[in-house]
Amino acid sequence: MCDVLSDDVLLAHDLFHELSHDLSHDLSHDLSMIPLPQSFPEFPQFPAGEVWLAGVGPGDPRLITLLALHALRSADDIVHDALVDRRIIDLAPRRANIVFAGKRGGRPSSQQGDINVLLIERARLGRRVLRLKGGDPFVFGRGGEEALALVRAGVRFRVIPGVTAGLAATALAGIPVTTRSTNHAIILAAGHRAADGSGTGDWEALARTGQPLVLYMAMAQIEEITAALRRGGLDPHTPCTIIQGATTEAERIVETRLSDAAGEARAKGITAPAIVVVGDIARLRDELRPGMGGWR
Repeated sequence: MCDVLSDDVLLAHDLFHELSHDLSHDLSHDLSMIPLPQSFPEFPQFPAGEVWLAGVGPGDPRLITLLALHALRSADDIVHDALVDRRIIDLAPRRANIVFAGKRGGRPSSQQGDINVLLIERARLGRRVLRLKGGDPFVFGRGGEEALALVRAGVRFRVIPGVTAGLAATALAGIPVTTRSTNHAIILAAGHRAADGSGTGDWEALARTGQPLVLYMAMAQIEEITAALRRGGLDPHTPCTIIQGATTEAERIVETRLSDAAGEARAKGITAPAIVVVGDIARLRDELRPGMGGWR
């Protein structure tokens, strides 16, 4: 038997492998195989030389949008962060070039300036570049910084919204972020500092608004943040729920109160990524949970 296969045989083998792979995954890899109604809008073309900034939700790959899936199947280069589930990356076509550019607090990470340069350089090579992010790219996802860098470099871009972790984690834990009986506003805040040490929230001022808080990236400063919220006037008994690894197999939920949140998180080994919910909306979980199906 000849050890060297012809190009045609190799091509046929690759096509067969990809088709079999698609079919074995319940038709989820190819949007053309999903029976959408004729009235459904067409998906936009992904032009060469553009960068698309796409969010893929909080973790569970089933929460990806159809438009993000279309982008994933169309891209030449996929630059993804640390919170994108591997099963989402596996939806990419075999020809795509996968680049990890994750940023995790307190760990060796890609520098944002380097990521910006990478996106610009790939686009200028005529590549279809997909910047894939957990959650939503414009909600604490640095998507705004990347969009500004692209515009200033003369590179066109598109934004594909995703389900932001703060809203998905709360909803799936049985915590509505607004109800008419509890609140008419919600505050989303980032708990981490900027690289230069600035950018900390004025937690005492946020406490005085009386509105519930949904905190991203707060675990490293949770003791400092909860103390500041109490100084700002929040009752130490204010309900507080911490949701680690929302929608993933690592999901853990701790129900506590503001005064005990830091200690309980430490005692139970709660780590990032986690969402911290502070306010009366957290009480609703006890009432809703008995009748609520799980996200799995």
